[in-house]
Amino acid sequence: MKLWGGRFEQGPSEIFERFSGSLAFDRRLIEADIRGSQAFARALERVGILSAEERARLVEAFDEIAAEAKRPEFFEGAEDEDVHTLVIRKLRERTGALADKIHTGRSRNEQVSLDTRLWLREEIDRATERLLALMESLLELARRYPDAVIPGYTHLRRAQAVLWPHYLLAYFEMFSRDWERLRQARARVNVMPLGSGALAGSGFPFDREALARELGFDGLTRNSMDVSADRDFVLDFLYAASLIMLHLSRLAEDWILYSSEEFGWMELSDQVTSGSSLMPQKKNPDSLELIRGKCGRVFGCLTSLFATMKGLPLTYNRDMQEDKEPLFEAADQLSGALEMARAVVDSVKLNPEVPAAAAEESWVVATDLAEALARSGTPFHRAHQLVGKLVLESVRQKKRPADWSAEELAAFAPEFTPEMARLLDPREGMKSREITGGTGPGAVYAALAQAAQRLDEMRTPR
Repeated sequence: MKLWGGRFEQGPSEIFERFSGSLAFDRRLIEADIRGSQAFARALERVGILSAEERARLVEAFDEIAAEAKRPEFFEGAEDEDVHTLVIRKLRERTGALADKIHTGRSRNEQVSLDTRLWLREEIDRATERLLALMESLLELARRYPDAVIPGYTHLRRAQAVLWPHYLLAYFEMFSRDWERLRQARARVNVMPLGSGALAGSGFPFDREALARELGFDGLTRNSMDVSADRDFVLDFLYAASLIMLHLSRLAEDWILYSSEEFGWMELSDQVTSGSSLMPQKKNPDSLELIRGKCGRVFGCLTSLFATMKGLPLTYNRDMQEDKEPLFEAADQLSGALEMARAVVDSVKLNPEVPAAAAEESWVVATDLAEALARSGTPFHRAHQLVGKLVLESVRQKKRPADWSAEELAAFAPEFTPEMARLLDPREGMKSREITGGTGPGAVYAALAQAAQRLDEMRTPR
């Protein structure tokens, strides 16, 4: 069946129907479509299009369709143009001509917007829950190794020593901003478009506020043309999803490196790794590599919809049908990646002695020494030069920081005092970084406690 056709002398060709059909992917919207249609039936009763009995028959029939749609065979053999047409056909099978009233004053343009918003709202909530679960796992991993020292890197070169929890809290902060972006995206999704018609608003006096309350929306769309014309709320989600995937990909890259034989910092569980069909010794970080790889797919979804929307004239154009597949793809990949990342975090084992040794044998303490000189009155440029010369001499003599005695350090340059020798231990240098946001132990433990409190607040319904 078609929801249109009076204007046409011929039906669409088989080629056109095959090319333009969307049921293969928009079938995922069926629950949202039915829920929206039930609310619209009640709106039609309020404006006198449906009697109470007719509304009840339609709502009951929609319930039956929703139950039937849960069975795998429901969509078998369906050749409808889209999910909306399918639902109307099923409705007509149950209610006859009464089904023809359900579309009174409603366009598929606003219907698609509504269905997408209802579906995406739930998907954002699901992604948010998984993101918060991952953040909790990061905090638990930090608490497991509260005093572990690791080298922090710039340019993938050892730079300064930091505490392991400080490193993990960096990702916690990234994910907390991702949480904010999801909330912001949800707020823009959660406005009710019904009553917009095709583009000019409805000719029926629907109570839009009542529809919004019934469907759980926070507000109403303000312009009927805007409803038909844009999918920026989908782009908002795709952007937020892309940034989450970016941060997951960076974490994955770190841990692919840190779990390698060359680093040896951590061990990945057998449950999140795989072996080689040829090389028996291999234990590959496939879970992390897949997270990293799927990041590109989500980026592609964002780029795809950007390109689709960029030159469209107002209002609705059939191009906009192409928003569904990238949306569904991105949502699926995000959900899977978050779930996988949490499983990795929950199972990882840190070998704290290995990164601690890496910090101790390298000159991650150089900045600590230079700053100590500056605090004692040496101009920082001079201090930087002195420590640089000390490092160069150490390289020549193949000496680690700990190989320098207090006397040797003081003898190297008069600006060095014997007391500064304690800073050759990375743990000592950290103690000078008790600034908010720094890696001083006190600052880190306070940040951990604050992060846990913030996480609880994020989970509190607003």
